[in-house]
Amino acid sequence: MAKKSKTQFICQECGYVSPKYLGRCPNCGNWNTMVEEIEQNHPEDRRNRVSLTGERAQPTKLKDVVFKKETRVQTELAELNRVLGGGVVPGSLVLIGGDPGIGKSTLLLQVSHQLAATGGIVLYVSGEESAQQIKLRAERLGSSDTDFYLYAETDMGEISRTIENLKPDYVIIDSIQTMTQPDITSVAGSVSQVRETTAELLKLAKTNGIAIFIVGHVTKEGNIAGPRMLEHMVDTVLYFEGEKHHSFRILRAVKNRFGSTNEIGIFEMRESGLVEVANPSQVFLEERLEGATGSAIVVAMEGSRPILVEVQALVTPTVFGNAKRTTTGLDFNRVSLIMAVLEKRAGLLLQNQDAYLKAAGGVKLNEPAIDLAVAVAIASSYKENGTEATECFIGEIGLTGEIRRVSSIEQRVKEASKLGFKKIYLPKNNLGEWTPPKGIELIPVATLGETLRKVFR
Repeated sequence: MAKKSKTQFICQECGYVSPKYLGRCPNCGNWNTMVEEIEQNHPEDRRNRVSLTGERAQPTKLKDVVFKKETRVQTELAELNRVLGGGVVPGSLVLIGGDPGIGKSTLLLQVSHQLAATGGIVLYVSGEESAQQIKLRAERLGSSDTDFYLYAETDMGEISRTIENLKPDYVIIDSIQTMTQPDITSVAGSVSQVRETTAELLKLAKTNGIAIFIVGHVTKEGNIAGPRMLEHMVDTVLYFEGEKHHSFRILRAVKNRFGSTNEIGIFEMRESGLVEVANPSQVFLEERLEGATGSAIVVAMEGSRPILVEVQALVTPTVFGNAKRTTTGLDFNRVSLIMAVLEKRAGLLLQNQDAYLKAAGGVKLNEPAIDLAVAVAIASSYKENGTEATECFIGEIGLTGEIRRVSSIEQRVKEASKLGFKKIYLPKNNLGEWTPPKGIELIPVATLGETLRKVFR
């Protein structure tokens, strides 16, 4: 005799389950997030891992497992290949999140076109748009004659049957919050629906070697909507970042089982779609004003790629009692720490000064090596004394004012030399068994006070 269905309440933010309604979730602390759902018995065959050929997974001794090295599939977007760790891995489950209108669907439509061109079968499943809408966007992107399949459906049962019949090599799900399991009574986008549909897609990917891309909505805090379990289930989590009113987009990996999580890909949104930016350093520096105060150049590392970014600071006397601090693209606590060190170790009176700082170009910097450039930019604005156009700054600042060594110094210096920089301030302890490029002067510094004396002498 079948068990009777029972009612339970699930938090839509964290997935906490309660037998009764609670106004505030005891797990995450959010109010009015508990939603009533009916727990039903799921058919057992839906939970088994069965391949499209009918084979069921069986326990196997580790020594008997045959390892087949899968060849990564390269797309035409080298920036995407970089973030994925070298290309698309067969059987991987990739989650892409980002703000509405940032370009997630555009990116995946271009990727579908390129993967289909390699000879693979691509199934693009859309729960938000009709096939006619996707065709219209494809015409704008110049890929309307591509031979891949469109399927406007939200029922996961129908999608699974279509995958079984079509046997595609790649599947795009746009988006996971619109997909529903027919035997779950909750609405689309709920914790139960997102969890169960992702589990179904995970089963299809792993048992059949299908590479599946999932689009995920984000919350107002910038996290991917749905249970946190969603990010644990997938192989790779990518965030598509950028301002809707600016053309540059950054694809950042925060989890990757097949590559580094430090890599980023930089794209420019144009009318014809997303175009990769091969030399982002030049783009970030092309609008810098020569001789402007409050500006310093840093060579930041994003994964294996060095990027030159302009750090800007504006320091003005405060009008009200408490000084204001504002940062864009920089960590607020890091900037507050650097300003405290400047005041204590370098003698700059900043407690009655408002400070506004940003990383130009919309990029986010969050590594220790940017400390020296931030400090120089603040001091430049405070002293009304600009830095030279051909000098840049690399180094971490300690609480005692010392300049500490940083990693990948050779790559940073080579990138700066390539773009025409002539002078680099860097930690004294980073000078060692390596030869800098010709035509560039390295200025080793040991303390923050020494750096400011040399820069603003």
